[in-house]
Amino acid sequence: MAKSTFYVTTPIYYPNDKLHIGHSYVTVAADAIARYKRLRGYDVMFLTGTDEHGQKIQNRAIEAGKDVMAFLDEIIAWSQDLWARLDVTYDDFIRTTQERHKKVVEAIFERLIEQDDVYLGDYEGWYCTPCESFWSQRELVDGNCPDCGRPVKYVKEESYFFRMSKYVDRLLAYYDEHPEFIQPESRKHEMINNFIKPGLQDLCVSRTSFDWGIHVRRDPKHVVYVWLDALTNYITAIGYGSDDPALQEKFEKFWPADLQLVGKDIVRFHVIYWPIILMALGLPLPKRVYGHGFFLMKDGKMSKSKGNVIDPKLLIDRYGSDAIRYFLLREIPFGQDGVFTPEAMVQRLNFDLANDFGNLIHRTAAMLNRFCAGTVTRPTGAALTNAEAALAQLAKETVQETERQLEVLQFSLALTAIWRLVAQANKYIDDTAPWGLNKSGNTERLNAVMYTLVDTIRVISVLVQPFMPKAANRVFEQYGFTVEETDWNTLTEPGKLSAKKHVAEGTPLFPRLDVNDEVTELAQLTQLEDGGLKTALPSADPAKPEAAATAAGGPVEAVKEQAAREGKEVIGIDTFDQVELRVGQVLTAERVEKADKLLRLEIDLGSEVRQIVSGIAKYFDPPSVLVGRKVVVVANLKPVKLRGVDSNGMILAASEGDELTLVTVPESMPNGAVVK
Repeated sequence: MAKSTFYVTTPIYYPNDKLHIGHSYVTVAADAIARYKRLRGYDVMFLTGTDEHGQKIQNRAIEAGKDVMAFLDEIIAWSQDLWARLDVTYDDFIRTTQERHKKVVEAIFERLIEQDDVYLGDYEGWYCTPCESFWSQRELVDGNCPDCGRPVKYVKEESYFFRMSKYVDRLLAYYDEHPEFIQPESRKHEMINNFIKPGLQDLCVSRTSFDWGIHVRRDPKHVVYVWLDALTNYITAIGYGSDDPALQEKFEKFWPADLQLVGKDIVRFHVIYWPIILMALGLPLPKRVYGHGFFLMKDGKMSKSKGNVIDPKLLIDRYGSDAIRYFLLREIPFGQDGVFTPEAMVQRLNFDLANDFGNLIHRTAAMLNRFCAGTVTRPTGAALTNAEAALAQLAKETVQETERQLEVLQFSLALTAIWRLVAQANKYIDDTAPWGLNKSGNTERLNAVMYTLVDTIRVISVLVQPFMPKAANRVFEQYGFTVEETDWNTLTEPGKLSAKKHVAEGTPLFPRLDVNDEVTELAQLTQLEDGGLKTALPSADPAKPEAAATAAGGPVEAVKEQAAREGKEVIGIDTFDQVELRVGQVLTAERVEKADKLLRLEIDLGSEVRQIVSGIAKYFDPPSVLVGRKVVVVANLKPVKLRGVDSNGMILAASEGDELTLVTVPESMPNGAVVK
């Protein structure tokens, strides 16, 4: 029986300079989903590459005093080295300067002319060279490019145009018939309201003012304009238009793409222009186009002109590829924007990787070697208790939840689920106290506990494999897990862990970092100014979790009281607009162990359920009185840990003296609705 196929693409990157951490974000996300699908038994095609034509590339090469191809080859080599260092397992790397791409684009352009989808005319209007985009007068913002804010210039030249208007009704009908096509759904409304409803203009698809590109066969003074050239890479790379039967078969096998990941700034090109081009060619459309958000700096979007970009190679050299991959996929819910701060990164590496995951792996192996000569022994039924059954049940639920979240590209929530299992495994060690069992000579019970821990680690190490492949493989090797034991599709089957296996003691996977030293170093590595980056972090002290929440913006009473009494500087609407407020409904509420002030809440935000820890316990006793309440949630607040419990957001409340009231909305307001 043939395997199911899965075709995933990243945007092809524009190599006018070296790539930064934002490019790494989407590429690592694509790699994680590709690895996951391979683990589930799919025949995967994962494509990335570079968009190498256009005026901007030609100008950059001239500025560098280099031949254009020589200029490009250096940057491409640097980019491919970056993907190798990040353990990105792409199946093909397409360059639009390759002959396999160029000859097919030439043929496509001729076909579109012949079927009257492309016609010759004159372009007159505003052009942004950095974005390589044409704009009408009404689309400009304060006379500048609406995408990048840079000045535009008025141009007039003979050009070929694509009859976009011919396909608008078909495109809108496709949106209605395939609601899963554009994700997140908010991107669809933006496309319709901002670009289609005002009147979709025919698209300029050739230029004559430069010559670095694919020339139109019948009219060589024209160069095929970047988007018609660039977008077709997704089909030329898998054999569309090829004379080779094997490549033709490959195209039939993998097209249409299952998932195309793009930045939100180029969603328009991928869900308006790209599907219309495919309609004109008589080809099926991709199943899903997902517009992810940005990793931002404190002064806004990363930009080479601002000098606020982060070189991912420097981070990899210092912390390793797994740590960077984990941070990228855990820190921000996929689809939303998030702000990169050195503090957040170091906290993730210390708390999640060193304290939680790494500590579980290391302490289990150490105890097994100290108490059991490093050998795993299958337990007798009499030695098992409800604690083992509960941990096994949570492991099963974690596998299911991880699968559910990865299918909808919620990498952060998948990792949150996995880390709940990590936390419970650590708690299981504390509750069962293997050192005490060893001291008392209760060998049968000790064997049961150690077997259960190793089996839980087996499940965890497989689940983290798409995110942290090196760490997973180190655990496989240290614990001697076999291919059968690490088969994803058998994770929930009982008894898969073989007995009498030897576990090496090993060394910690992730070293604990000195927070202040690392923040200082990161500020230098990432070319950032000192402003706010070198602040001492009380959150570095795991013995003071509430101080950690204060430093990270967590819901601590002292912070709220201070904010109520101090005046804040005036902000603009653009600053306020960075805060995402959504309606949620409390599903569960319970006290956090050994924390008088903290409640752990599970809140339904419509598209997901969030765990939030809030310092409101003294106002709601019993906590169950909150269940069913509608609340307002800050949905894009960076996650923190409070008393070892993950908190992914904040609920809004008003307080005065000893009184506190939650901000709420009418019951009729749906969960997930935006508050603005």
